[in-house]
Amino acid sequence: MDPGDILRRTWDLYRSHLRHLVTIAAVVYVPMGVIAALLVMTGWPGVVAANVLNTAALFLVQGAVVTTVADVRDGRRDLGVAETLATAGRRLVPVALAGVLATLGILLGLLLLIVPGLILLTWWLVISPVILLESSDVGASFGRSRALVHGHAWPVFGVVVLTLLVLLALGLAVGIVLSPLDEALRGFLVTAIGNSLAAPFAGVAWTLTYFRLRDLEAGRERLRDGERDYTPAS
Repeated sequence: MDPGDILRRTWDLYRSHLRHLVTIAAVVYVPMGVIAALLVMTGWPGVVAANVLNTAALFLVQGAVVTTVADVRDGRRDLGVAETLATAGRRLVPVALAGVLATLGILLGLLLLIVPGLILLTWWLVISPVILLESSDVGASFGRSRALVHGHAWPVFGVVVLTLLVLLALGLAVGIVLSPLDEALRGFLVTAIGNSLAAPFAGVAWTLTYFRLRDLEAGRERLRDGERDYTPAS
C-alpha cells in the first residue's frame, strides 16, 4: 500500500465531489462551530472541550464520507446529500460512540507519551468504515480495524501523517485569512469553514485506506485458499 497513491486518489475524488462533501461536513461543523465558540469563551476548560468535540466530529463526518466514497466507487454518485446523510444516519449512534471512545483514547495516548496516541490512531483509523460497511458493533470495530491494519502499520501511519499535514496546512491557511476578524467570530468561522473543507479530505483518505486494506486482506485469503486447494503430484 502506497500512502502517496492513497493521497493522490483522495485528491481526485475530493476535487470531483467537493460540493457534495463540503455540504455534508457543514451540516456537522456549522452547529459545532457555534458550540465551540461558546465553549472557548469560558476559558481553558472550554478550549479543551471544544478540541475534543472537534476531533470527535471528524469521526462523525467520516461516517457520511464513507457512504459517499462507497457510492462513487463505480464512477458515479447515485446519492444526494440528504440520501447520503440518511444512509449514514442509520449507523450514526455506533459511529459517534466509537468516535468519541477512539478520540479519548488517542488524546490520552498523545498526552502521555505522544507515540501511544499515534499508534492508536493508526490501529483505529478505519473504525468508521468497518461500522458502516460491515455492520460491526462498537466493540468489535476496534479489533476489526486493528486486524485490517496488521501487517501494514507503517503505510497506514504514512497516510495518517500525510493527512494530518494537509489538515494542519488547511487550518493554518483559513486561520490566516480570517485573522483580521473578531476573536469569537474567527473561532466560529475557523471551525465551521476550516473543518468543513478539511474533514472530508481526511474522511476520503481514511476510507480509501479501508478499501485498500480490505482488498489486500481478500488477496491474502485467496492465496491461502489456493495453497490449501493445491495438491502436489505424486
